[in-house]
Amino acid sequence: MLFALSRIVVAFLGLAALPFVTSAPASNLTSLDLSTEARDILSRAVPSPPHFLIYSDQPVSGELGPPPVSEIAGFNVFALAFLLVDGAFDKAKEWTRLSAAQRARVKAEYAAAGIKLIVSVFGATDAPTTNGADPVKTANEMADWVKEFDLDGIDVDYEDFDAVNAGDGEAEAWVISFTRQLRVRLPQGKFILTHAPVAPWFSPNKFGGGAYVTINKAVGHLIDWYNLQFYNQGDTEYTTCEGLLFTSSKTWPKSALFQIASSGIPFSKLVIGKPATSDDASNGFMSTSELATCAQEAKRLGWGAGVMVWEFPNANASWIRTVRSKAFPV
Repeated sequence: MLFALSRIVVAFLGLAALPFVTSAPASNLTSLDLSTEARDILSRAVPSPPHFLIYSDQPVSGELGPPPVSEIAGFNVFALAFLLVDGAFDKAKEWTRLSAAQRARVKAEYAAAGIKLIVSVFGATDAPTTNGADPVKTANEMADWVKEFDLDGIDVDYEDFDAVNAGDGEAEAWVISFTRQLRVRLPQGKFILTHAPVAPWFSPNKFGGGAYVTINKAVGHLIDWYNLQFYNQGDTEYTTCEGLLFTSSKTWPKSALFQIASSGIPFSKLVIGKPATSDDASNGFMSTSELATCAQEAKRLGWGAGVMVWEFPNANASWIRTVRSKAFPV
């Protein structure tokens, strides 16, 4: 896997002769004749696809913070959930309860294993637009939190359904403003910035404000990839390879993977998201073997962005090993 460094970042680092840097363990970066700041930027640089991201907001007995890397081998991004407008909760809160030395040790272990550590914001319990949060102020506070606690980036799990369903464009304007300000504080190439929209929000002409069709047109270039939620959208939605990849239902038209791509979203940014078990979502579950078959078929046709799952510990190293086995074997 190669880090996709922009020419701007390369120029900043003074590495005109080094267009790409392999994803070697962070400890190996010290062998390069680079400043501390340059090594830090390289260690945070956004990796190329495929992305294999796992969320967690569940406490695990005897465990504070992220799990040992052995338990999530095969993933390359771990998302601590959630940072809300009112502060950190669940796994994100656990991260703050570790000492600076403990956090540094975890970060070093994750970096050596090729795993980025990010925080996911909002989720289903936060409705920032509906509740009147200021997008710029919220972005500044959350970006500062990422920096204070030394994470590799941020995932925007915006789920303010009332605001989107209102159809007046306020939700879209809020997310656009929020994303732009995040990039002011968390520059592209130095920090990961992903979004996790539900797949139907890419249905053209379905929502009055355009949902993520509008958001992507405005700030898609600032977003590294989309962790698409192909679940919780109906009992029969996205539950077969045909419905997941090629033809979505009339309820959510043109929101299957290849249909979203046909709307102009780069394949490299479309990460398939699924629940780990049937208990991890209301609906949309697929077995690991069936999901592996779908990934294989999609890759055969040119897709290679990766897979996201909600959530650890129901998903783990064994889960991702099976899901990757036919398209991206570990």
